[in-house]
Amino acid sequence: MPLRAPEAFFTRLANAGIPIDADPDRLARATQNITTREQPLAGRVTPRTVDEVRAVVLAAFDTNVPLYPVSTGLNWGYGSRSPATAGCVLVDLSAMRAIRNADDIGPDNPVAIIEPGVTQGQLADYLAEHVPSVYFNVTGSARETSVLGASLDRGVGYFGPRRDDVFGLEIVTGTAELLYTGLRRLGEDSPIATCHPYGLGPQLDGLFFQGNYGIVTSACLRLRPRQACHVAVSIGIPREDDLPGVIDTLAHLKRGGALPAVTHIGNRARTHATLHESVVRFLVDECGVAPGNAPAEADDVLRRVAPHPWTGLAGIAGTRAQVRAAIRAIRAALGRRAQLRVVTDRLLDTAISLRGVLGRIGPLRPLVAAAVATKPLHGLATGVPSSIAVRNLMLKFGSAADAPVGELDTSRCGLMYICPVLPLRGMASVGALHRLQGVAERFGHTLYTTLNIETDLTLVAVINLLFDRGDAADTARAQECADALLADIEAQGLSVYRARADMMSYIAADTRGHSQAFWQHVADLKRVFDPRDIIAPGRYNRVLREDRP
Repeated sequence: MPLRAPEAFFTRLANAGIPIDADPDRLARATQNITTREQPLAGRVTPRTVDEVRAVVLAAFDTNVPLYPVSTGLNWGYGSRSPATAGCVLVDLSAMRAIRNADDIGPDNPVAIIEPGVTQGQLADYLAEHVPSVYFNVTGSARETSVLGASLDRGVGYFGPRRDDVFGLEIVTGTAELLYTGLRRLGEDSPIATCHPYGLGPQLDGLFFQGNYGIVTSACLRLRPRQACHVAVSIGIPREDDLPGVIDTLAHLKRGGALPAVTHIGNRARTHATLHESVVRFLVDECGVAPGNAPAEADDVLRRVAPHPWTGLAGIAGTRAQVRAAIRAIRAALGRRAQLRVVTDRLLDTAISLRGVLGRIGPLRPLVAAAVATKPLHGLATGVPSSIAVRNLMLKFGSAADAPVGELDTSRCGLMYICPVLPLRGMASVGALHRLQGVAERFGHTLYTTLNIETDLTLVAVINLLFDRGDAADTARAQECADALLADIEAQGLSVYRARADMMSYIAADTRGHSQAFWQHVADLKRVFDPRDIIAPGRYNRVLREDRP
């Protein structure tokens, strides 16, 4: 059952007109999430302005109430709205949806000042309508997810690490002080407040990425100029043994500038799971295939159009001459180890426009089905967010086709992410991955894996375990498997790059190498910004207070 925060806390916020919720049933639903590992909440508040956030923090400071801030709460696979420790009051920032400088965004000022409730869909729609010459670095998650929330948790976009896009933070610390990082400290009237990401003096921004020192209430987001030509390159790797060499080749191409964006390489399980339900829906809704027969036909479609053990996807943008040169360089470097396919909006749109005719012709139906299913994923590589991956998960586990994606956390879908950092060296990274696959096989699990070449030096593996939350035995086996995978990652001398809420106590107790000193200094900094451990206790940090009622 949810715990109850002190009455004095709720009374102060009610008197200030800040929406509060202490209903036990609604709080229990709020903390449900697809990892199945949940902590009870003591309440929920929904501030709408920075002043209201400060009022919430000050009331919590005075009454010793721990807070757990979320942007939209759709941090699927990592814990969503469930805190790292029990008894927190959820601070729901989804009502803070302002693009504060909306009228000033343009090709000569490609920066958006956004609040935490601004979603990928909201920002993309605004830019498409008002400033189509710019776009932003989207992630593969849904349109409904927070731009700022994913960035602060160091999510990976299709064009690079999200942390590189965000600077100039506005923060409410654990003492309700308002802090600005970088040159935003000069005030919004300064002509350089939002255009120089480094500031002067120590760069404090990094403390608030995967940090629990305060609540970020706005930040500057770097936008990107839309180029004359955007294409996606599909890279099929027909032989498992060629994966290490392909990774090494792609690493050299990235370091040389031919692949500046993130290259995503998914295994067959991940690729087919991403596309399967979209193909099923197309076959049933537009081709008249019986629902009972559609899954098997969809499997056959995917075996034809995505037959490889690994398939990569990378976006390339620039002038047409630059894009052609990059494609030639990629094709020459990979040689016969990979099959390249250049995918453009025009190619997909042509196939989709003929879906009514071609969808009824047996030999051509797989190609049309693939175009329909691939179109949203192609959009990701060209800066257009999509909810299709989440909708496919929901359909896989029996949700209605029109169910809001926000209901994923209350569906039967179970999902836990385990995401290690790997060296950008083919044999080393593939060897580490094979070990993890062996661990999963002991528990009867398949790893749905994407390897993201994120930087010039490392790749990150986004690995998810899928299971049926309606099956107690399946859920228990998945939880055991997830714990075993984390233990093996650490046994290999590796680390995850992004952690679920339920991993925190395990990670903060790490004593490998210089980890103990590191986490001690992380805790010491917590006492500077949040001396009463009010903000997200235990999240990417040690729990400093055990004496709360």
